[in-house]
Amino acid sequence: MRAVVFGRFGGPKVLEVVEVAEPRPGPGQVRIAVRAAGVNASDWMKRRGLMDRGLPQRLGHEAAGVVDEVGAGVTGVAVGDRVFGFSAVSGVQAESAVLSCFAPVPASLGFAEAAALPVAVETAARALDRLGVGAGEAVLVNGASGNVGGAAVQLAVARGARVIGTGGPGAGGRLRSFGAEPVAYGPGLVERVRAVAPGGVDAALDVAGGGVLPELVALAGGAGRVVTVADAEGARRHGVRFSGGEEGRALYVVSEIGALVDSGRFVLPVGRTFPLAEVAEAHRVGEARRVRGKLVLLVGPEAGDAP
Repeated sequence: MRAVVFGRFGGPKVLEVVEVAEPRPGPGQVRIAVRAAGVNASDWMKRRGLMDRGLPQRLGHEAAGVVDEVGAGVTGVAVGDRVFGFSAVSGVQAESAVLSCFAPVPASLGFAEAAALPVAVETAARALDRLGVGAGEAVLVNGASGNVGGAAVQLAVARGARVIGTGGPGAGGRLRSFGAEPVAYGPGLVERVRAVAPGGVDAALDVAGGGVLPELVALAGGAGRVVTVADAEGARRHGVRFSGGEEGRALYVVSEIGALVDSGRFVLPVGRTFPLAEVAEAHRVGEARRVRGKLVLLVGPEAGDAP
């Protein structure tokens, strides 16, 4: 089977699509014929040597496809079913992948839209869990118009929270569609948020970085009410919690998100798709931030290849 691999660190040109051995599912796992795989910022961070240092490496943790083999102990899933989810190890940007956390593809979605969900919704749900966000609370999401930010807004709204979301010029309509009250980011953020929430907020989530943690601490009434997924150094400096996915992962959301999607209460737009062979271009587009919405690689029939 073909898979995305790189044997040295560097720019997108180090990425290759080469033949590798097919994986086999272990207990509790399923193997899928991949139809789509999500592309995330962690992919180009790994490619540049900013995360894992071992070589060679394969990329991708989230995918959607058709089950073609079921591991021992798996129930409720059969060969031929459409599923999406996570792999326990990197490498789902390939023609075949093993998923350790999976759920049926929501009835209203195609493979590309389903493959875009896992990383964003798990990151958002994990951060909201660490903040203890619940009904009746006011939550500020910094970077609410992005993939993780948009997911956090919608999941918080589904929990019954009031959400204020920061975004750039022209993001107001997108933020309102997610269920947030929009405010512009940048200097004067505290005053703008207090204009719509005079008492501040109960909790604040930073998914964009940008050095705003002191302002979020002021608005939330203390560092213990703030979580960031984007600014580890700032978290250490300001006593804020950093959520990096090392523990307390919210994998349950993979099974729960389908109901929200099919009821029209959650959407994560796909910004652009690429055939697997054009993974390097997907990295160039992602690093340049030229597209709003999730980037997804298409494989097999989804990319127009022969089944």
